[in-house]
Amino acid sequence: MNKPVAHSNLGAIDAAHHLHPFSDMKKLNADGTRIIHRAEGVNIWDQNGKKYLDAFAGLWCVNVGYGRNEIAEAAYRQMQELPYYNTFFGTTTPPTTLLAQKIASHTGPTLNRVFFTNSGSEASDTWFRMARVYWKVLGHETKTQVIARKNAYHGSTVAGASLGGMQWMHEQGNLPIPGIHHIGQPYWYAEGGDLSPEEFGLKVARELEAKIDELGEENVAAFVAEPIQGAGGVIIPPETYWPEISRICKARNILLVSDEVICGFGRLGSWFGHQHYGYEPDLAPIAKGLSSGYLPIGGVIVSDRVADVMIGELGDFYHGYTYSGHPVCAAAALENIRIIEEEGLVERVRDDIGPYFTEAWRSLADHEMVGEAVNVGLMGAVQITADKATRRRFEKPDDIGTLVRNQCVANGVILRATGDRMLASPPLVISRSEVDQTVETLRKGLDWLKDNRPEQ
Repeated sequence: MNKPVAHSNLGAIDAAHHLHPFSDMKKLNADGTRIIHRAEGVNIWDQNGKKYLDAFAGLWCVNVGYGRNEIAEAAYRQMQELPYYNTFFGTTTPPTTLLAQKIASHTGPTLNRVFFTNSGSEASDTWFRMARVYWKVLGHETKTQVIARKNAYHGSTVAGASLGGMQWMHEQGNLPIPGIHHIGQPYWYAEGGDLSPEEFGLKVARELEAKIDELGEENVAAFVAEPIQGAGGVIIPPETYWPEISRICKARNILLVSDEVICGFGRLGSWFGHQHYGYEPDLAPIAKGLSSGYLPIGGVIVSDRVADVMIGELGDFYHGYTYSGHPVCAAAALENIRIIEEEGLVERVRDDIGPYFTEAWRSLADHEMVGEAVNVGLMGAVQITADKATRRRFEKPDDIGTLVRNQCVANGVILRATGDRMLASPPLVISRSEVDQTVETLRKGLDWLKDNRPEQ
């Protein structure tokens, strides 16, 4: 089962023909590509037969773990019956329709419809257009501006990358596109100064109200944010943040968009992140955990407030994709959700493995190199620091995180580094012993950094 990959020249073929996402191809080709050829449970194996514990669930997405034959079989059955049909021109397919119903059964009373896409990035483009169309139909043609957050990630399409607040992405392609504005993020550790987390949460939330005043309420369509910023470093907002954001959106009559691409489908111990924090969005992009990454599928959950206008007053909505609601992807997603339901994975994160992970992960806070160790459910971050007492950071945070990540990978555990924050997002089926292995390996990586720390 663990035999190396048969094609010994795959690395050379990859270097010659494959352009990777988010990669310096010159450096990657010089270093060589790690080829992953098998996976089971929470583990993956590379081309040399080396085993790794994937504590990042691919890219935040393999919620039910690898090797689920039930999902493969559901996709195979659907391929035999109906491998493809579109959802244009008044048609649908059984798994597409049933998947929309299944998603709505877990969202709450005011979120009852789904528009399907192929990815989270496309979901960002979709809700962005939908929000603007919604206000135009209601006669508010100037309500086109959208407010997002610095250091947020909403995908890498033109609209998605513009909505995201990562400057280094904006520098490629003359982004952001017009009509998108960014306010501060709720990153207390790095930006809170002398304020308490609670004070800082209110302060940064109220930047939204200030930006609305600057732009004019009559010009603002929506505010978008991840319940917890994922790719930005698992930035967990203070408890005061989301109640204030929700209050402002309601008071100022702008749509609240909750990007659930990472937080959705159980990762926080609730079906969706907005449920964990107790607010109600108007639109919610989804992907990743929807199919546990087994096949590409995403969507936008649409509130009754927005859907009633789109259905009752708009007419045609000139938007969609060839593969919107692809029947095979929908069948895989349905089986994935069945597994989550029947195995009680959301409840497991909330009541069992989540609390165990919390205790183990936060034990890293005692390490000399750690400023904070935080998590919600099975989503955690360890902030590396040059000085615990002052929260001083290393001069080159990207280099620091990469050094620790590489140590962890060498020791058989896949974690992610965002700057000087080490991130974990394991499959929801991870065992207690595998949580222990993850934390112990990260501690070893931090020990290595302590003994090899760069001069400041």
